[in-house]
Amino acid sequence: MKITNILVVEDERITAKDIKNSLEKVGYNVPAMVATGEDAIQFSEENRPDLVIMDIKLEGNVDGIDAAETIRSKFSIPVIYLTSYSDKNTIERARSTHPSAFILKEPFGFLHKPFEENELLSAIDIILYRNNEENKLKSHEKLLSSVLKTISDGVIATDLKGRIKFMNRSAERITGRLEQDSLGKNLKEIIPGINLKEDIQEESNLINFFDGEILLKSKNNKYVTIEGTLTPLIDENANNSGIIIIFRSPQQ
Repeated sequence: MKITNILVVEDERITAKDIKNSLEKVGYNVPAMVATGEDAIQFSEENRPDLVIMDIKLEGNVDGIDAAETIRSKFSIPVIYLTSYSDKNTIERARSTHPSAFILKEPFGFLHKPFEENELLSAIDIILYRNNEENKLKSHEKLLSSVLKTISDGVIATDLKGRIKFMNRSAERITGRLEQDSLGKNLKEIIPGINLKEDIQEESNLINFFDGEILLKSKNNKYVTIEGTLTPLIDENANNSGIIIIFRSPQQ
């Protein structure tokens, strides 16, 4: 079984030692204790720990929130914040760099000093589980994206407002539009005949088939008929998050 490595970033030596002892007592490994944001970033880059426990108020030019933002964005390492402060600005700064750690009013990635050992261990269990699930989802999304990009039919996915968030290579070929130029634009700019209010159904997973009934507007303003399927796009929570249209042009 892989040992979980946890970096402790705390400028109070006694507090850091107490955290280290608590973690090692239950089987976690603490490869280092550092006291500055700069050292936390450097250690994370060189050693890639599984988790960082980060005091918000640190000496130096980089405080805990700035260090955590760098560690999460560059190395995708989850962070648990420690703080003696609870002012609104501090919490909002932390929330902006660590949104997945906040669920409603219970931030499992944010502990106030002094805290109980069981609070820390519970927060670690939750955030490691959450991070693992997020990584699985990202891996699945990458695999799905790779598969969709290689199929011969055009594929376009949108959000609930009809804004394009994915196009595969075949969709680029048929429409004459690049994905990078189309992201965020409304699907009706490309397929004017789609009625988004009817086609995006809140509680339905119904697949709608169309056969040469819908016109697609290519980049050079030429219209071609397309056939295929259109269905609500269901997310991991079984909620409708948009539509996905799979289509081909009989004329090509």
